[in-house]
Amino acid sequence: MKVLLLAAGRSQRMQPIPDKNFLFFLGKPLIVHQIQSLIKAGFDDFAVIGGNHNLDKLKTLPQDYDLKDINYTVIEQQNLDEGMAGAVIACEEIIDGDPICIVSSNDIVDEKAYELVINEALDEEVDSVIVGKKVDKYFPGGYLEIDENGFIKSIVEKPGEGKEPSDLVNIVVHCHKNPKKLIEELKKVSSTRDDRYEATLDSLIKGGLKIKAAQFDGYWQPVKFPWHIFNVMKYFFGKMEKSISKNAQIAESAIIKGDVIIEDGAKIFENATISGPAYIGKDVIIANSSLVRDSMVNEGCVVGFSTEVARSYLGKNVWTHTNYIGDSIISDNCSFGSGTVTGNLRLDEKDIPVNVRGEKMSTGTNKFGLITGENIRCGINTSFMPGVKIGSNCMIGAGLVIPYDIDDNKFVKGHIELDVRDNKAELDSSARDEMRGKI
Repeated sequence: MKVLLLAAGRSQRMQPIPDKNFLFFLGKPLIVHQIQSLIKAGFDDFAVIGGNHNLDKLKTLPQDYDLKDINYTVIEQQNLDEGMAGAVIACEEIIDGDPICIVSSNDIVDEKAYELVINEALDEEVDSVIVGKKVDKYFPGGYLEIDENGFIKSIVEKPGEGKEPSDLVNIVVHCHKNPKKLIEELKKVSSTRDDRYEATLDSLIKGGLKIKAAQFDGYWQPVKFPWHIFNVMKYFFGKMEKSISKNAQIAESAIIKGDVIIEDGAKIFENATISGPAYIGKDVIIANSSLVRDSMVNEGCVVGFSTEVARSYLGKNVWTHTNYIGDSIISDNCSFGSGTVTGNLRLDEKDIPVNVRGEKMSTGTNKFGLITGENIRCGINTSFMPGVKIGSNCMIGAGLVIPYDIDDNKFVKGHIELDVRDNKAELDSSARDEMRGKI
């Protein structure tokens, strides 16, 4: 069965994070974890659908990450506005009469969901299978309306809390035994419809297609908003085993406790502390008297002297020095001047909102710091307020308080007015001597 792995999305709700497929967890990008999970479930034939923004990276994954013994093709979806339907149609030339399994590249799903869809598809009475995740509270997505035999009657998009037709949320693990028929019907529906794929399925159901709902109660984590990264971190922390490379250099006075992975070439200096769960990537430097806890620190980062990184995600080559980075998501190639900090708690201690495509959305937590794009430089002693986003390729001047989002490609500076006058105070060194005697 061929897997159509949907990876063409532009991650607009994740901005300023460039491409969620290439967020690194435990040393590998998210999409590689997905492919390996599918391989473990028994799949070996992959068509990865990308866009012009990530095609080159997608093409090199098999050799970059030693994905052996699989068939691997990359397909370009030219019109990304056509969504999931456009991705399936883009694969028309490589789809034969065999079944396909459509999977989102950036929803974390336990491999048992993939095994479940394979087993359900063995039923000769079933034409298609959609995995439905059982939920116990409202999720703003599509819900499966099913009959008494578990066959889908319709997909209801965002019905509103209290109006759900079932407790099954539609997750993108779909099997279609007759994909040519699916593509034929997709082409009949207007390409301007946001729900083109779902509308096509509804039409097929009304025409007699039997789509089974495979009810799944295992782990599922959609990656739609930046704060979901923290849930993914916890997922991978839960799966990892403690491992410290023999090629890492760790000072005798350093403290390593809990479940920690430390990769090749890492250097942990005197009096540094790493408190697990934590991931320390290749060639990372954890300098003297620094603290890393509950965080992922990816390849090439420098956690400089007396810096604390708490419950945060650091991409590749992030440099810090006497900083506090708390509950934050920092993308690749960012640098923080000495004394710069991320605020992560409101004064009223309420949940922190983040601006997503022009709308304020709650993160669901009262502890949330900074989100950055790539290639950021920050001056010394700058403070970022909770929930602020800084776009890629920005420079932020020294001594500033940043209370709101900054778009890509901006240079931010502030005006500091100094009041300079003659000094009329007199210094009395005896007072200092007296204080010294009391210490």
